[in-house]
Amino acid sequence: MQSVVSVIEEVIPDIMYTLQNRYHILRNVFLLGPVGRRVLADRMGITERVLRTESEGLKKQELIKTSKMGMELTEKGETVYHQLDQLMGQLLGMREKEKQLASYLEIEQCVIISGDIDDQPKLREEIGRAAMEALNFLLPEGDNIIAVMGGTTMAEVANQMNETLSRKRKLLFVPARGGLGESLNIQANSITSLMAQRTGGENRVLYVPEQVSEETYKPLLQEPGIKKTLKLVNDANCVLFGIGDAKLMAERRGMNEDVLALIKNKAAVGEAFGEFYDQSGEVVYKIPRIGMQSKNLANIASVIAVAGGKSKAKAIEAYMKKAPGHTWLITDEGAANEILTGITL
Repeated sequence: MQSVVSVIEEVIPDIMYTLQNRYHILRNVFLLGPVGRRVLADRMGITERVLRTESEGLKKQELIKTSKMGMELTEKGETVYHQLDQLMGQLLGMREKEKQLASYLEIEQCVIISGDIDDQPKLREEIGRAAMEALNFLLPEGDNIIAVMGGTTMAEVANQMNETLSRKRKLLFVPARGGLGESLNIQANSITSLMAQRTGGENRVLYVPEQVSEETYKPLLQEPGIKKTLKLVNDANCVLFGIGDAKLMAERRGMNEDVLALIKNKAAVGEAFGEFYDQSGEVVYKIPRIGMQSKNLANIASVIAVAGGKSKAKAIEAYMKKAPGHTWLITDEGAANEILTGITL
């Protein structure tokens, strides 16, 4: 790809300059729109005159539209922007960074989205879209059972799904773990329902509490409905999950002061599958939940972790120390750059 661009630049010397300028305008309008010209110019560090010239060209191409509220992408513009974003990732070296990160974490594949979700929340849409593309690449034709964890990141992945994922596939989405203690819209049951709705697939539910006592745990496993869903979870050929910051996840789940103190004293940095782990990847506390365990991942064909933001870098890096080698990570530059800082590859 880079050699092709080099040849084109010999004929049109300023092509990359123009392409990058217009890409950055489209990207900022996507993230900030509707946005006024002055605000956008300040954000990009260019003059309003330069922005006016470039934006008029994009407007003639029907990629952006203007209103009293400011500029925003048209439907065509949003499609072109997402296509261009993938191209620019290749041209600007993002693919090389993905290889470096995957090599450092010792996992199969990393997909890195430009930017940092911590600073640009709308990037969650792009991370969700990247997860959808990863599923489309990894899932075989025919029957597929996708086990899905709960959480805000998984909810955004669900929002980005569509029926293209069901082409030549029969999809069944199942909750990977119980989770009735969380907000309704980020429970695994709700997320799998939305995924099924958006893709034209099917889903099953797992109505069990987020946390259960030892006395409650065993009897629940004998319930016919729960046993049936857990059998599907065990038969899943794909699992989709997020990685959380330990402190935030503990607080969100309303854990008691003793557990919060334990997590703090044990220096937990991240959480996944109800397990809180330290920087070395060792589990320091585990919620007794019903459903998929991290130890089951080695036997699942496709394992996709989705997490972004500089603030999650420690949690991601720590989790990956114990992750199966065939794991895929969907993340962003904020997390990737923080993980790779100071690393010699």
